[in-house]
Order: sequence, then C-alpha cells, then structure tokens
Amino acid sequence: MRTDIFARLDREPEPPKIETPRMSRHRIALFGGTLAFYLAIVIAVLMSSWLVALDWKVMLFRPYQQWPGIHAFLDYYVVLGQRGPTAVMVACWLGWRSWRQHTLRPLLTLGASLLLLNVTVGAVKIGLGRLGPHYATQIGSAELFAGGDIFPSGHTANAVVTWGILAYLAATPRARRYLSAMSAIVSLGVGLTTVYLGTHWLSDVVLGWAAGLLILLGLPWAEPMITRAENWIFAAREWLSARGRTAAPQPSAAGAPRPAPARLPAAGEAAPTGGGHQTTVLTAGGSRPRAHSAPSAHPGHTARSERTPVTPAGSRRPPHADRTPRGGAAPARPVAGG
Repeated sequence: MRTDIFARLDREPEPPKIETPRMSRHRIALFGGTLAFYLAIVIAVLMSSWLVALDWKVMLFRPYQQWPGIHAFLDYYVVLGQRGPTAVMVACWLGWRSWRQHTLRPLLTLGASLLLLNVTVGAVKIGLGRLGPHYATQIGSAELFAGGDIFPSGHTANAVVTWGILAYLAATPRARRYLSAMSAIVSLGVGLTTVYLGTHWLSDVVLGWAAGLLILLGLPWAEPMITRAENWIFAAREWLSARGRTAAPQPSAAGAPRPAPARLPAAGEAAPTGGGHQTTVLTAGGSRPRAHSAPSAHPGHTARSERTPVTPAGSRRPPHADRTPRGGAAPARPVAGG
C-alpha cells in the first residue's frame, strides 16, 4: 500500500480549486510603504543618525543584566526564530495540508519564501558587513563594512516569514486573521529577545521585521512560478511512471515452461524449419535461400529419426546383414571370374 503524498493526490482526477492571493491595490500600497521604510532604516544606519545612537543606548543598558530572571526562558524562546527548527515544524504542517488538499502548493510556497529570504537578507548582510553589539569596537559607530553579518536580523526576518506563511496559506479569512496575529506576536517577541540577549542592535531587528514583511507581501508575484513548478513536478512524475511500466518485465507464471534459447546454425548448416518453407544456407560467400522439401505426410508429427535407438545395454535394432557398422571396414567382395 502506498503511503506517500502522491498516493493521496491520485485519489481525485483534479485537485480542488484553491484561492491564491493576488497583488491587489491594497497589497501593492503596503509593499511600497514597507519598502520605503526599509530603505529609510538602511540610510539612517549608513549616515550614523539618531538610530545608531539609540542602538548604543539600548546596548549599554544591558537588558540581560536588568532582568536576569527571564534569561533562561528567552534562551529557548529565541529558537522560534532559528531557520532550521522552525522550517521543519512548519514544513510538517504544510505537508499535511498538501496531503489533505491534493496539491503541492503549500510546500512549494514555503520553499519559495525561504529561498527569497536567503537571497535578499543574505545579500544585505554580506554587503553591509555590520558587527554585532558583542563585537563592537568604537562607541557611537555604526560598525558597518567590518566583516559582520547581523544587519538585518536573520532571526527576526525568519520568524516573520516562517510563521507568516501560515497566515498567507490560510483557507478562510477568519483563520487568516488569527494566524496573522499569532505570527506578529511570535516575530515581535523573537526580535525583542535578540535585543535582550545582546546579539542584535535594535535597528537590526526593525530592519528584519521590514525584510520579512516585504517577502510575504511580494509572494503573489511568485505564484505563477510556483504553479509552473508544481505542473513540472507532476509531469515528470507521470513520465517516470510511464517509463517504469514500459521497462518492467512481465512476470511468468510459476511452473510454466520456459522456451529454450534458439541455436544459430553453423556455417554450411541449414536452419531447421517446417516443411514447405525456405531455409538459408550459410556459406563462405554469403547466404542463399534454398527450397525445403515437401511437407510431411502426417502434419503435426515429427519424422522418426533414422538413427538406431541406443540404450545402456546397446542398440535395440537387430543387425542387418547388408549394413556395415559405422566406422568399420567394408567386407571384401568376391572377384568375378576367379
């Protein structure tokens, strides 16, 4: 019995119609406003403005020393922003959704969002190269282009995208509202936890929120690519299944006789065929068709062998006076006129 996801998808000829979000005017306006906010944060950090001074004030305040009682809990809570554990948890849920809805779109959407997250956030991290609070070298400096990789906060952006994808794929408006509120609370808590632990500046977290929101708002532009990828996967699967059915050998019944392998005739030997057919004589100069003898008088019966039947005790045919054993010397004939 097949237990993979394709076995479930094969139960219905066509998957049900699932509504996909579109780039409405409201969504485009939110995307444009978030993008402007994102660029404003980057410019403020590049210019070492008041935002950088606020980063240093929060860092020197050392929240982890002000409230040490919640340190142990927040060490575990911040895992909700790590990409590995959160991706596994959300992928399990979306895999079940794919099985129930007869489509691979939930899993493919998660993969597309994580790919966009790695490319966009990773490129900004490497390009700006900002150092974290624990590695800062000069008070009041933005610590840019120093080989770091914390701006924007990957934990925060990952929390926004990974938990926000559940709201993006919600089947009903009510579920979408509840999941949106849940993902906002989780991502907000993860970002503030990194500031509490001193692993990120406050501006890192703010930019991480904006980066994750941009990915969620722009996902409808990736929907055609996701649809093509799903169609390609199913087409490739059908092609492999058809190829496997064609190449699979037909099993023979148990105890059924197997045909003996055909023996090629030697040079100069005629191939055994039925009566009335042509055989081919193989010679050194090539092949030449030759008419065979007339069919047997009793069709369906093979001609008896002209050889003497041989048993362990010897030949069963009595010796003939006129015949000479094969390989023996011929008897001398009387000479006439002697």
